Amino acid sequence: MVPVETLATLREVVLARFDLADVVPRAKRGETVEDVVVFVHGFLATAGVFRPLRERLQREANAHIASFSHVPGASVATIAHALGKLVAKLPVGARIHVVGHSLGGVVARYYVQELGGHARITQTIALAAPFGGAPVASRIPLFVGRDLRPKSDLLARIRSRASDFGVPHLSIAGTDDRTVPHEAALAFPHGERISLPGRGHNTLLFDEEVARIVVARVRAYQLL
Repeated sequence: MVPVETLATLREVVLARFDLADVVPRAKRGETVEDVVVFVHGFLATAGVFRPLRERLQREANAHIASFSHVPGASVATIAHALGKLVAKLPVGARIHVVGHSLGGVVARYYVQELGGHARITQTIALAAPFGGAPVASRIPLFVGRDLRPKSDLLARIRSRASDFGVPHLSIAGTDDRTVPHEAALAFPHGERISLPGRGHNTLLFDEEVARIVVARVRAYQLL
């Protein structure tokens, strides 16, 4: 049998050709946009990889979706500024939930903690995000490689300011992740942590349990 992680990676490659342009929700006449889920993808991907999760959130949480695709190799700060520009286009008063995979999870917290994102963001959810660094980043001769190395100053700052603004956070990690070590994905010292046995790095993008958790986290705010 082809390993689940290999299938997930192939699925990611297929979906990466979609959603290259910004996706910004527009309210219909008489409609109020209450919840917007903003997706931030990882290295060498696009927002298209979130399509299955996006459909679940639209169907089961009645959430609007926003996304953008960033160029490979850009620094965490550069991508976070792009995230900020997208958030500025979203309806004032909407609950904004940011879901980031891998690099995208780090970007989400950088935006919250370093660029004033705490004023707009309701919660952040990170899937396999290397808050403790990823050894593979040391082999990437680009800005993102510098930012995600295990001894990165940027990651150290993000961890040190993790609870400064009180924006709720959830880290989800797979025990079989060969790209971002399990312990590194759970290194963010604020919020909740969920460890899923047998999941790999890209598997989390399409995992049924991950989808259930993310939908539940968004719906929880609708019940307050």
